Amino acid sequence: MPNLNNLSLSSLGFKFSNLLIILIIVLFFFACQKNKIPEDIKIFRYNESANITSLDPAFAKDQAMIWANLQLFNGLVQLDTLLNIQPCIAKSWEISSDGLTYTFYLRDDVYFHDHSIFKGKKRKVVANDFVYSFNRIVDKKIASPGAWIFNLVKTQNNNQSNEPIYSFLAINDSTFQIKLKNPFSPFLGLLTMPYASVVPKEIVEYYKEDFRKNPIGTGPFVFKMWKEGVKLVFLKNEDYFEKDSKGNSLPYLDAVNITFIIDKQSVFLEFVKGNIDFISGIDANYKDEVLTNSGTLKEKYKDKINLTTKSYLNTEYLGFMIDKEKSPKDNPLLNKKIRQAINYGFDREKMIKYLRNNIGLAGLNGIIPKGLSGFDTSNSIGYNYNPQKAKELLAEAGYPNGKGLPSISLATTSTYLDLCKYIQGQLNLLGFNIKIDVNPPGALREHIAQSKTMWFRGSWIADYPDAENYLSLFYSPNFCPKGPNYTHFSNKEFDKLYEQAQKEPSIEKRTKLYTDMDKLIMEEAPIIVLYYDQVLRFSQKNTEGLSSNPMNLLILKNVRKL
Repeated sequence: MPNLNNLSLSSLGFKFSNLLIILIIVLFFFACQKNKIPEDIKIFRYNESANITSLDPAFAKDQAMIWANLQLFNGLVQLDTLLNIQPCIAKSWEISSDGLTYTFYLRDDVYFHDHSIFKGKKRKVVANDFVYSFNRIVDKKIASPGAWIFNLVKTQNNNQSNEPIYSFLAINDSTFQIKLKNPFSPFLGLLTMPYASVVPKEIVEYYKEDFRKNPIGTGPFVFKMWKEGVKLVFLKNEDYFEKDSKGNSLPYLDAVNITFIIDKQSVFLEFVKGNIDFISGIDANYKDEVLTNSGTLKEKYKDKINLTTKSYLNTEYLGFMIDKEKSPKDNPLLNKKIRQAINYGFDREKMIKYLRNNIGLAGLNGIIPKGLSGFDTSNSIGYNYNPQKAKELLAEAGYPNGKGLPSISLATTSTYLDLCKYIQGQLNLLGFNIKIDVNPPGALREHIAQSKTMWFRGSWIADYPDAENYLSLFYSPNFCPKGPNYTHFSNKEFDKLYEQAQKEPSIEKRTKLYTDMDKLIMEEAPIIVLYYDQVLRFSQKNTEGLSSNPMNLLILKNVRKL
């Protein structure tokens, strides 16, 4: 990173009107704690305990990096708070009648953040920038974890090399086109992911691997400085193209300051003292200090902080590996009646109430979480607590009251040990002999990917806002390790419905197909839905406009500090 003290005004690349803010922030961020930042400088402060390893959108694979990238970059389209797809750099688009060609018409007022390489000129975003950015994502040399989002893009052989040429086309400066091999109705949702952000070729090629710590995008904030593991600072983009409903320029904030305190209790104490403006979620160590049993703020905090909650597109579940070829022959979990009995055998609502302070919704429905089209609103798909039914199924499976049933091991991590012990206790009362195998997170992921554990705790957070993302976990061509089908569930009727839904342009018809697939999954019981998670956001009273959303995206362009 360049030395801040030696930067010239031209290399800073900001308007002269912003120079005062820059100087003040540089001086005061590194001054002793006794000095206070002037009140008219509006800085939003949050902590990232998970750390950030890259600011390159090609590697925005986890929440920490996604949140940072959302401040610095934009794509063709974006999500609103209700997860509807809205214009962004693309002001409009057309989809061909066969669902194979997507044509995007770009705004003409979007510019990359200033940089000395641009030689004092504004660098407008054009269609070729998207051609470059998307080809970069699928470039095997880059090894972006987001390359999969373009799996369905049409390719042709390159006569000069073995690398395929993807159908990303610049029709002209303001028209960009993508052609798919097969119709895929949720494709627009994939393009809302940070992986699909636009980046400038000349900057990326100048910094090469160091683009990760020298990001130049189009977003509402501009990268300023990053002391890895300590502090990350963004400044207001004075040339940002989006405006609010009244025509005022966004963003409202002057800066974003991100710290990297690992200990979550320390983060909470800093928040209570007012040194952090926002925290997402709540650690088990202090949840009872802040929340009542019903999940609301305790009285002593109501006048000090704000709490907003929203359904979160995260389904927590227990998965069974039901591939007969990879399972021991005497594995009782291959018997559907045993899996159904386990589903009936514990009280999810009580588990949520006493172990999670009512944070989340008990998993009494299918795999599709609340907040997505296809969620089981009829309450007819999932399993409720019915110990008598569980006993009947055990007997039908040949194990009355559990007699002769081998012990069954549930693999989990320490974070979910309390939930698994609760389930173990209730199932053992019915005649099961449940053992718990606690693993480090990395080891458990590896065991699941290699089909080495027959019963495991898992979760699925939506990559994009479409139920197809959840149902892909059960499509037979997606067997792990190549795909996300960790249970090795295989059903010809399900596969037929899944393929039909991918081609269906009607949301209503597609939703019906999703519901039918969800019903089929729950009948075959390759999983146990535990609960649908919930976003909890705590913020200071002087912060407004911090909206919540079911994907827990951090959108700061509309936030104000009062």
